[in-house]
Amino acid sequence: MDKKGLSALFTDFYALTMAQGHWRHNPQRQAVFEMAFRRQPFGGGYTVFAGLGTLLENLAAFSFSDDDLEYIKNLGGFDNGFLDYLKNFRFSGSLWSVDEGTVVFPQEPLIRISGNLIECQLIEAMLLNTINFQSLIATKTRRVWLASGQGSIMEFGLRRAQGPDGALSASRAAFIGGAIGTSNTMAGKAYGIPVMGTMGHSWVMAFQTEEESFDAYADIYPERTVFLIDTYDTIKYGVVNAIKAGAKLNAQGKKFGVRLDSGDIEYLSVQVRKMLDEAGFNDASITVSNELDETIIETLVRLGAPVDTWGVGTNMVTGGNDAALTGVYKMAACENKKGVMTPVMKFSDNPDKTTTPGVKQVWRLRDEQNSPVADILAIDGPDEVESFQTGSKLCFWHTSGDYRHFFHEVVVEPQPLLKMRLNKGGRMSPKLSLAEIRSFSGQELETFNSTYKRLLNPHIYKVSMTEKLRNLKLELINSFVNSM
Repeated sequence: MDKKGLSALFTDFYALTMAQGHWRHNPQRQAVFEMAFRRQPFGGGYTVFAGLGTLLENLAAFSFSDDDLEYIKNLGGFDNGFLDYLKNFRFSGSLWSVDEGTVVFPQEPLIRISGNLIECQLIEAMLLNTINFQSLIATKTRRVWLASGQGSIMEFGLRRAQGPDGALSASRAAFIGGAIGTSNTMAGKAYGIPVMGTMGHSWVMAFQTEEESFDAYADIYPERTVFLIDTYDTIKYGVVNAIKAGAKLNAQGKKFGVRLDSGDIEYLSVQVRKMLDEAGFNDASITVSNELDETIIETLVRLGAPVDTWGVGTNMVTGGNDAALTGVYKMAACENKKGVMTPVMKFSDNPDKTTTPGVKQVWRLRDEQNSPVADILAIDGPDEVESFQTGSKLCFWHTSGDYRHFFHEVVVEPQPLLKMRLNKGGRMSPKLSLAEIRSFSGQELETFNSTYKRLLNPHIYKVSMTEKLRNLKLELINSFVNSM
């Protein structure tokens, strides 16, 4: 970054070469691009859309410094006129997106960009980098949160995250996904996330005895003391010394907690709880950490492990067993030689990579209980809005355009998911706090049937399209086939 903000060099090199090509041919040619993803991460049934706030801030700052332009010039192959154009470059397009924190599904547009081809191309890599990673981590955290029985999750991933920006972005996304706080102090300052932590093993080892280390910590932080009890022997020494130190706090009217960071969490938490209760400390909390993920936590909850707070690090901020969200950014429409915006689509031997043409809106259908039942892709415009009137019985088709379809009677007014956030580069929507986004995300997920949220073999949510959009897609496919 430079003093202006995020450098527009944060783009793929081919975006610059294509941008110069568009500058030479027609720098004002307009297009529409859409961002979607191809499959659910973690073998799950849903994804949490995150990163919008970061994206909007980055777009506002996206520019080339003099040093950036000098670097591009030294690469060779770029005209001075094009470099002069980049000197004044700012994103001046429009952006529609779903609300940050929304539960979303494969093959549906999450973001729509309208602008000239140059700016649409230059922002592609930054947009995907921001949304793919934060959506991945927000989804992982929400899975952990559900597995814990909607419990208290602390994000402890700073040390294992992919570099400083990865750590900050992960903390932001994890908070949206349901974490109550982070160990990352910088993220606390940057995003207003509560910062949390206990003590390290090095603190305990720095004293002559474990009990001495506990007393010293409790003396400094009597209002928020959590003893790390597994440095030596959890049952024989750790919890015993915690009870001694905790009794002194209790005499002052203070509460305390303990943390387990190794060993058999189920067995140890049960034994620790028993010993704390027998000593009269029923309100002493138990926090656990140590390479946790949603499957481990779900098992521990099912077995009745008496855990109050979960500290989750590596598997949450890195995505664990899924390295990336499969987000892509594809052109949906482009001006033809006559200046008319025309639907376009990408063809592929792989059906999942064949796109759906046209400028689209996504409509969420709900049943009588207000629970979502399907998301529908439709051509954006007043005609399609009219067709979604309450009481209508409509046929919707699979996004591949094949024979698969279903009928739905509209009983609850459908909800348009894509909303304008930027208009000609200017912000249209208010900036929400992370706490507001986090609250919305949790409430949103609650409206979905539990079958979509289970870890093992979740139900597949319907993403379909209107007959009008299906006909457009088939028309372009037939046109392509007949031209060969």
